[in-house]
Amino acid sequence: MNAPEQASELGISQQNVKRVSYTTVLTLAYQSLGVVYGDISTSPLYVYKTAFSGKLSLHENDEEIFGVLSFIFWTMTLIALFKYIFIVMSANDNGEGGTFALYSLLCRHARLSILPNQQDVDEKLSSYARDRSADSQQSLALKSFLEKHPIFRTSLLIFVLLGTCMAIGDGILTPSISVLSAVSGVKLKIPELHESTEGWVSLGGVVLSITGVEAMFTDMGHFSPLSIRVAFTVLVYPSLILAYMGEAAFLSKHHEDIQRSFYKAIPEPVFWPVFIVATLAAVVGSQAVISATFSIVSQSSALNCFPRVKIIHTSSKIYGQIYIPEVNWMLMFLCLAVTIGLRDTNMIGHAYGLAVTTVMFVTTCLMGLIIIIVWKRRIINAISFVVICGSVELLYISSSICKVPEGGWIPLTLSLIFMAVMYIWNYGTMKKHQFDIENKVSINRIISLGPSLGMVRVPGIGLVYTNLVTGIPAIFGHFVTNLLAFHQVLVFVCVKSVQVPHVSEHERFLMSRVGPKEYGMFRCIVRYGYKDLQQENYNFDDSLVTGILQFVETEDGDCSRPAAISSGQIGNQRIQAFSTRDLSSLGLYHETSTQSQCDVGGTSSDINQSEAPPLKGETLRILKAEESGVAHILGHSYAKAKKSSPILKKLAIDVVYAFLNKNCRDPDDVLNVPHTSLLEVGMVYYV
Repeated sequence: MNAPEQASELGISQQNVKRVSYTTVLTLAYQSLGVVYGDISTSPLYVYKTAFSGKLSLHENDEEIFGVLSFIFWTMTLIALFKYIFIVMSANDNGEGGTFALYSLLCRHARLSILPNQQDVDEKLSSYARDRSADSQQSLALKSFLEKHPIFRTSLLIFVLLGTCMAIGDGILTPSISVLSAVSGVKLKIPELHESTEGWVSLGGVVLSITGVEAMFTDMGHFSPLSIRVAFTVLVYPSLILAYMGEAAFLSKHHEDIQRSFYKAIPEPVFWPVFIVATLAAVVGSQAVISATFSIVSQSSALNCFPRVKIIHTSSKIYGQIYIPEVNWMLMFLCLAVTIGLRDTNMIGHAYGLAVTTVMFVTTCLMGLIIIIVWKRRIINAISFVVICGSVELLYISSSICKVPEGGWIPLTLSLIFMAVMYIWNYGTMKKHQFDIENKVSINRIISLGPSLGMVRVPGIGLVYTNLVTGIPAIFGHFVTNLLAFHQVLVFVCVKSVQVPHVSEHERFLMSRVGPKEYGMFRCIVRYGYKDLQQENYNFDDSLVTGILQFVETEDGDCSRPAAISSGQIGNQRIQAFSTRDLSSLGLYHETSTQSQCDVGGTSSDINQSEAPPLKGETLRILKAEESGVAHILGHSYAKAKKSSPILKKLAIDVVYAFLNKNCRDPDDVLNVPHTSLLEVGMVYYV
């Protein structure tokens, strides 16, 4: 296997291809045992107990026991091993897994995204992996059908949100059932004989044997597809099968110990050490799902599908380890409510099974689309995959639905609440963006005011935050009308998410000029992937000014010489030297002309500072403006439904969205804007 192929298998960007040794793969596989498999490894604590919690009895020839074991074996083999390890993990998005990774893959290969501000230039990102080969007729037909009907784009988003909400419900139920199963042993009599209906209903307990496989796919980005495959096939899968076989063998000799079969099978001298280890393992398994919930909420927030929350980085070395206080407190209260309210692992297990199977079925359906649209395989391949895996999952879902009165209503209720919150937030955000587009100020109107814009231009840099990638936001029209002065350098800043997991730092900014040069107006588009996290100590002002200076130096299109700024001092302002590699990777385009980029070779080591070109007048003006201070202007918008809107829309916008917008984190907190240089302007949007 060559370096690029191995990097692709390991989920490593092609921009940083390094030969990965087998020692590294084995190390990652070992490290994944305590993070990825904490949930599925604790399933033997409660699978048999939940499966035999109904009227299913223990036949004297042990038919039911070995029947349940057979279902466990084939379910783990078909769903966990065949579906997830060998197929689903091949659909990773630059090494990232989860529902949003599959959704991102689909949106990159077909125009299915409803995210605003998407541009063709985003497809030039190095992480925008896409198969450029010709589409098959079936792929083209399906893409054309989905793209022509907006209702399918909305339905796809709702379907993805359903899987996401069920995964959050999984994070609520996992601590309850894992820890409670580790310490409980409630007696339950099974007096009635085996019945076919009850055998089918008992499948809701069997499905608990594969809880955690979706989290295994979601947590793939922290390790690599190959390392997780090695760990599961070599160690986790055989160990779990042996554990279930041993437990079934014990039950065949001790029918009366069904409620505590796991602990009863342990020899008395080592009971307490195993009990402690099992309890700690349950806690670790819970933490793995809770961490996955943090990642899901962070991704949802980046894609405008969840209210803004505070994201704290818990590690300075490991990327992606985060903590969200609001979500953590929410999970704690809901988990305590479920545990205290039900007090029975059987009822919690019924709820748990429905949440798990629903997430799996959502993944199966998304994979069916990926096989056709992304992998460009024949439709018969997609149908075969969906029928084989989907039929098994629908069987388990139907069994779990029968347990709705006995606890299955919990994930349904939680999912409906979370789906309502996420969809209304996305709906309100899209309506505000639509209002911005319909009410934006034309560039010609601003240019007609002259270089002074009808105001006094004072020293400094003014950053006006907007959701628009083109045009002038309506909020700036209020400045022009009501203010007497504004900053000498004006930058319209748009922070947006793109359909890739990560955007490298040297591709973060897209710079352009707005209007003639003497107006001193620029546009900066800041791009983040759906798994990118804005660092708290990130010096955004310096990076933005650096991008503007680089743009000014290369704007004339003269690629015959390196554009560099030598180290020096202007007042108290430090001028950094910029490498030509940074200049070539920076996205440069003009709103009034066709997009163009200037390829510049060489690196910073090739630049002789003594031969650097003299600083231009505009460069000096920008540096002096930065020395005078940088001000951040944010629009604090309030959305209200029009008077002619339906009652349901008024309820969604005026009540639910207004409540969420009032109680979520402010945009300046999310963007880490310093309060000393912040100016907020209120504006009402009638949508």
